[in-house]
Amino acid sequence: MNAHAHRALAGLQEVTARHRRGLIATAVTLLAGFGITAVAVAPLAPDAASLPQRVISEVVMPEGMGSQLSELAAHEFTLTRSDITRSTDTAEALLGRLGVLDAEAASFIRNDLTARQLLAGRGGKMVRADMGADGRLQTLVARFPADRSELARTHFTRLTLSRVDGRWLAQLESAPFTVQPRLASGTIRTSLFAATDEARLPDAVAVQLADIFSTDIDFHRELRKGDTFSVVYETLMADGEPVAWNEGTGRVLAAEFVNGGRSHHAVWFKASDGRAAYYDIDGSSKRRAFLASPLEFSRVTSGFAMRIHPIFKTSRPHLGVDYAAPTGTPVRVVADGVVTFAGRQNGYGNVIEVRHSNDRSTLYAHLSRIDVRKGQRVEQGYRIGAVGATGWATGPHLHYEFRVNGQHKDPLRMAKSAEATPIDAASRPQFKETLATVQVKLDLAESLTGARAVME
Repeated sequence: MNAHAHRALAGLQEVTARHRRGLIATAVTLLAGFGITAVAVAPLAPDAASLPQRVISEVVMPEGMGSQLSELAAHEFTLTRSDITRSTDTAEALLGRLGVLDAEAASFIRNDLTARQLLAGRGGKMVRADMGADGRLQTLVARFPADRSELARTHFTRLTLSRVDGRWLAQLESAPFTVQPRLASGTIRTSLFAATDEARLPDAVAVQLADIFSTDIDFHRELRKGDTFSVVYETLMADGEPVAWNEGTGRVLAAEFVNGGRSHHAVWFKASDGRAAYYDIDGSSKRRAFLASPLEFSRVTSGFAMRIHPIFKTSRPHLGVDYAAPTGTPVRVVADGVVTFAGRQNGYGNVIEVRHSNDRSTLYAHLSRIDVRKGQRVEQGYRIGAVGATGWATGPHLHYEFRVNGQHKDPLRMAKSAEATPIDAASRPQFKETLATVQVKLDLAESLTGARAVME
């Protein structure tokens, strides 16, 4: 601040000090003047309460529904409604829920061989109906699982009913799913399925998680409260709509499971040789020579140890592992091999034995059904039979044995120690790119702990 400004400020302060009372009086007078002005102006506005009021009633007669519908019919438009078929549906019942009034369409669905598949089998088919202003059906499209098991994971069946030149036509075709990734995470409080339910994850994802990490974690004995998981998985889309069957779930693409403070990772990757599998972040395959379990996921009721026999009530060694599961649950072979026995065997009931490499063999007992024959070559994961209660069994379960040179071994220990195949050198660069991408998604999924699964 320069000298002139200092002198001006000092002079102003001196005047203010000498004439303080005068300045205050002047300010009060000015404020009073403003107040008087406000009081003088306010009465110029009318008092709303004193204004006259009048209520006007007038009857309005809308046009009749017939004329309104006629006017709508004059314009071409399409109404679309969607629903899910039920096992008890008739053609009339389904069309009625869809708002369709078309006896000709109902007759076609009842009598045409292809169109009848709309109501055949179990319910759950996704149906979309397009109709005109007159309520008559124009097009009906139904989407449901592919009837061939080899296509079920990648394709769905589309049934289209359409009116062409006054005649109804039915077309049946297979169409590929599109997929959208979803992210989710959770914390173990009691069990894996309780945690995945809390995270709004489908049971199919929980089963895949247990299967993927089965050689790293014994989910029956090693799961701990506070363990966490993060997962990226596919949501299957049929013509842009999430599928209603199989919980609309595709493959788990990447996952991280923290068990007892130790992190385990899995990334789905297709190597240069065309074989796809889950790999750890170091490039080692999660696919061991032997699966940890012949069932996708089940409860171990008897381990490899001494026990009281449930029928004979005597203490004797239990030379395998028992898995409790409903009758009919698929049983898969744990490794590549050749079937050496498929038939009935005393207390074991229906039995399958498979010989593997290096003098190793496995046995599957108490089966309700046998789906292989002696001498048949089978690949790891192939369905060989189904859980039952044949032979000496108190209830439906699978008895599973693992032998090396004819000597019984603990199947769970053998699975964990089985050799794993590392990713080939040619696929390493592409694998690193895939790993970097999914790691970002897993980090994002981890931030969603306790939140609903979200679309990426």
